Amino acid sequence: MAISELFDPARMQKYNINGPRYTSYPTALEFGEITHLSPVEHALSQSKARSVSLYLHIPFCHSLCYYCGCNKVVTRHSEKADRYLDYLAKEMAIRSVAFAGRKVEQIHLGGGTPSFLSERQQTRLMTLIKANFDVIDDAEIGIEIDPRRVTPQYLKHLANLGFNRLSIGVQDTDYKVQDAINRVQSTSHIAHLVDYARAMNFKSVNLDLIYGLPHQTPDTFATTLAAVKAMQPERISLFSYAHLPTRFAAQRKIKDEWLPKPAEKTALMKQAVESLTRIGYELIGMDHFALPDDELAVAQRNGELHRNFQGYTTRGDLDLLGLGVSSISAIGNAYLQNPKTLNDYYGQLDSQQELAHRGLFLSASDMLRGYVIQQLMCNLSLRFDEVEKRFAIDFTHHFAAELEALREFAEDGLLKITADGITVLPSARLFIRIICMTFDAYLKDTAHQHRYSRVI
Repeated sequence: MAISELFDPARMQKYNINGPRYTSYPTALEFGEITHLSPVEHALSQSKARSVSLYLHIPFCHSLCYYCGCNKVVTRHSEKADRYLDYLAKEMAIRSVAFAGRKVEQIHLGGGTPSFLSERQQTRLMTLIKANFDVIDDAEIGIEIDPRRVTPQYLKHLANLGFNRLSIGVQDTDYKVQDAINRVQSTSHIAHLVDYARAMNFKSVNLDLIYGLPHQTPDTFATTLAAVKAMQPERISLFSYAHLPTRFAAQRKIKDEWLPKPAEKTALMKQAVESLTRIGYELIGMDHFALPDDELAVAQRNGELHRNFQGYTTRGDLDLLGLGVSSISAIGNAYLQNPKTLNDYYGQLDSQQELAHRGLFLSASDMLRGYVIQQLMCNLSLRFDEVEKRFAIDFTHHFAAELEALREFAEDGLLKITADGITVLPSARLFIRIICMTFDAYLKDTAHQHRYSRVI
């Protein structure tokens, strides 16, 4: 497929609108108060999964990156992490009872900045995990790091603890851009960390990039892309900067006039897609790239790719247990979220109250529509007979209105509808969120859509 077809101007003008990223369906905006006395236990009773993926949220950062919209606590006091680990220990002791007998096959540390933890604290955390859960020997264990405070010795320590996947926040390599977002870091140091991670037998390295940042130009972004390509990571994440200063106070440090205009921002994404696919990276979904032999690329070719709150994954057969402040679990037919602030998180544990106070239990309609959206988002196709067998419906009758609405996408050359199913064409990859919105029962009016970011 020609990149020019992917960025067709007429389609871009028509379909570059606001929409959910669909890391879940329904999305987190639909979460409400959970009144069930034992929500995790009830969700597990409805689950068919026998194994678990753990997500641990480490909220601390040493400094504030102005672009960031994550749930974070900026501090230079490492002892705050010691207290946090005390409370994680309490939460793990509670959750381990419900998850007894279930194997942990994946662990991921996100944040915030998980590399805020010292080597001693990382050791304590992994000891707590293995003391409370049955972690398989070859578990996939990943961590997101801020390279500015990470040394080769720190990576060696992580490898010795069992970490085998690494995600490094690069964002951009240009000094002027870095200075504007308060994240000045050395590109050569990042390259050295990537090389050392391979020497320590990390199975996969992902590099995060952001387009649409202040002062980015085609020339500066070309330099960033060249530096990243030279490091040859297995995966690259390419995220769109969403400038929402009314929601995120730190973004008020970024002046509107510093930002690329919409057409310039689109051109930066096109530049990245052209540059990365030209050397063999495959575009996975809407914002990830992977080498052809990476398991994400293989899973998508085989129609086995999935999506959860951490993004694309190959393991849709696992329940997801979120631990720590603001973490979200996806267990059985439920999404369950912990308190969003440290004080509330600590308070709930101190008073021995249920942590999962927000979320929702999925209805039969939610499960059906979520499956349809998942298949389209991840594997770019949908077979009607598979949906009918799984949910005991007549697809064309049940989704008659949706199929009629999809015909406009078909007429615009974005998908094909046959008697057997739906196939999303390569030219529609960037607009897959918009196509999936057709099946979203919660998007009843356009005002609701403005709570989401633009597709590009």
